[in-house]
Amino acid sequence: MKMSLSRCVLAAAIAGLAVSSAQAETTLRMAHFWPGPSGVNEDVLQAWADTIAEESNGDLTIQMFPAGTLAKPDSIYEAAANGIADIGATAQGYTAGRFPLSQIVELPGVAGTATQGACVLQTLFDDGHLDSEYEDTRPLFMFTTGPGGIHTIDTDVQTPADLEGLRIRRPTAVAGEMLENMGASPVGMPAPDIYTSMQRGVIDGLSFPWEGLKGFRINELVNYHTEVPFYTLIFVATMNQRSYDSLSPEQQAVIDNNSGMKWAENAGAVFDRLDVEGKQEAADAGHTIREIANPLEHPDWQEPLETGIENYLTQLEERGLDQARDVYQAALAASESCGAQ
Repeated sequence: MKMSLSRCVLAAAIAGLAVSSAQAETTLRMAHFWPGPSGVNEDVLQAWADTIAEESNGDLTIQMFPAGTLAKPDSIYEAAANGIADIGATAQGYTAGRFPLSQIVELPGVAGTATQGACVLQTLFDDGHLDSEYEDTRPLFMFTTGPGGIHTIDTDVQTPADLEGLRIRRPTAVAGEMLENMGASPVGMPAPDIYTSMQRGVIDGLSFPWEGLKGFRINELVNYHTEVPFYTLIFVATMNQRSYDSLSPEQQAVIDNNSGMKWAENAGAVFDRLDVEGKQEAADAGHTIREIANPLEHPDWQEPLETGIENYLTQLEERGLDQARDVYQAALAASESCGAQ
């Protein structure tokens, strides 16, 4: 009888341990818009997810939903805020007008590389300049592309005058402001829509960093590239607050240890590498590449870009964001401290 009771107690203990272990394992759903077979998905977001799984000893699993399969590109932030996704990675500019202070980092002259841009954006957030824009989620890390240029199907753009009348895809309103000042006709659309829009003749070209040309296969369609760094696209990986609160303290610690500047700069380094690969792919295909290193000091490009910067800051002030110029100055200061890494 004693042996039987002991076995019962042991069985119950084992069963309880199994239940406890099962309850400790958590799967978090992460939504983003990059293609599954892309460097950003594999080397930034999946790499982050793999690190979370490893450091939590398998207690935390990130289930990835790339290419807008869980939420459309312009709905990913809302999906994270509302709990449709536990985590979302997206471009702030895809949610028009919601992150105006963050998008100051998109202005020309703020970031020369993706690593520098990520450092600037993360610094602004860490220093509290952007808190009001993310109150409904828990940002994990910020990152950016490298500077974006202009890429066209059959127009060799050497000066802004060559853009006159061209329908150029713009990623955000900030880039659109610059393109309009340069004489182009900006057309807004998220990155996943570019390929088919070019095939159908909806646009004549696009503004994009080199990384995106390879990741979204745009080098298959364009022939001319003007490397004029006139904007940077910004991103955030952010978490639903309730999803975070539901984790155990140990699981939260794993998330916290893989948030902030470390992963911002990790992402930036990947984007910088992908920029090199995207440009090399275009060169290998025999495309025409024009390089304009310092457009804010170039006689043809300076005026439209400086006008665009001033117009954007004025628009923010007119919206009641009196701190806009202070944030811009903080971004320039962070750019100096982060360096063109």
